[in-house]
Amino acid sequence: MTRDAINVRQICFILVMYNACTKLLLYPAFMAAQTGNALIFPALADLAVQTAVVWATAYLSARRGESFFDMIASSLGRVTAKVIYAFLGAYFLFIAIVPLIEQQNFIHDAFYETVLSLGMFLPVFAFLFYAGLKPLKDAGAFADICMPVFVVSLLAIWAMSAGQGNFSHFMPVLRQPLTVLGKGALASLYRFSEGAFLLVFAGNFKYKKGDAAKLTLSYAAGGLAVVITMALFYAVYGPLAETRTFALVNSSVFFAPLDYLGRIDLFAAYAFDLVVLFALALHVQIFTHCMGKVFGRTDINFVYSAAASLMLLAVVIVVRNKYSVLQQIAATWFFIPVVTFSYLLPLAAWLLPQRKAEPRRGDGRHD
Repeated sequence: MTRDAINVRQICFILVMYNACTKLLLYPAFMAAQTGNALIFPALADLAVQTAVVWATAYLSARRGESFFDMIASSLGRVTAKVIYAFLGAYFLFIAIVPLIEQQNFIHDAFYETVLSLGMFLPVFAFLFYAGLKPLKDAGAFADICMPVFVVSLLAIWAMSAGQGNFSHFMPVLRQPLTVLGKGALASLYRFSEGAFLLVFAGNFKYKKGDAAKLTLSYAAGGLAVVITMALFYAVYGPLAETRTFALVNSSVFFAPLDYLGRIDLFAAYAFDLVVLFALALHVQIFTHCMGKVFGRTDINFVYSAAASLMLLAVVIVVRNKYSVLQQIAATWFFIPVVTFSYLLPLAAWLLPQRKAEPRRGDGRHD
């Protein structure tokens, strides 16, 4: 467990900031287009359901004290465990696709204001490959580094946005029909997929009393950070919010001191975007972790990491300049694999029978 040991504090940091940062690039504008001034309510509904799954998974990890791989292997056999972990690893690359494409769009549109250039984005894949070589233990160390950056940058963006909005844009509250809210919740469900992360972390941290509550509250806090940012964003732009793609750099643009100091808000956006990069790297790290379980070897992590980075690069090449199409496909169909791996699989883990303790020799029992 030493190589993949991660402590509860680091998992809490991951659940707070990686939950938030991967949703705050284009998600607010998308939800404004889907549900208008009710954009925060579908997000709250999805957050509530996934928070319950996070609690169930954290509590299961506390009760079992073993990895998810071992849970499956002891109940269904190692071959079944390897098959499930192969699909699970692929799933983590799958759910990285939308945040990765959004990251590419954000870098080009918000920072460079140029058309998409693959060459400009290639260093991201070099970093993903490097991060993929690192075990889960290092993912925890990355989280320790990123957490203060995340907090300071997000608070700065909030501070520069808070006084610029008109919250009357939210009136009348819930004027949208329930069918619109339901469709919005379904369209954004794939964004809330962190229950699968706790499956991988299970058995790799030492549980203490109350840790399940800490993990659950951390995830909820990250989700509420998303909701607050969405609310500030819509308060600034109202019905125009759907046309202002990147909330992080658009919410603070009317902050009065910017007229004299220049776009100092971009420093916060740069810092925040670094956290997004580490969040994407975690997907590759988990993929290599899963492949290590599947093939029983961690000494060739460079092969797994290279495969993951090349597959994501291929997706970026295919989807280049077609993000709107990807967004519609994701909103319509991505909920299926997300429900399978981030909702049903963590709950199905409760059905796996617990391994019975083997009798010790000389305790008077028959073998």
